[in-house]
Amino acid sequence: MTDRDKSEDIADAVLAIDGVVGLHGGMFGEAATYLPGRRVSGVRSSEDGTEVHVTLEFGVAVRETADAVRRTVAAMVDGPVHVTVEDIVRV
Repeated sequence: MTDRDKSEDIADAVLAIDGVVGLHGGMFGEAATYLPGRRVSGVRSSEDGTEVHVTLEFGVAVRETADAVRRTVAAMVDGPVHVTVEDIVRV
């Protein structure tokens, strides 16, 4: 059994937000946390803060949903949180 990484907790919390339908790895899959034997797409932490890249449901309020993502992640990490809405899809 592998230890759970904070990026996995962030991913679960973000996916639980209404209007978020997925995490997105970015144009070239660069937005990810690489762990032994697995990766968490859409979450990347560095000295500049935590990046979260999301796909939202068509029709949701984009700014409000992105703000909900920012607030949720900010409660879990130190430093700034940068949210990027990569896509909007119909579900």
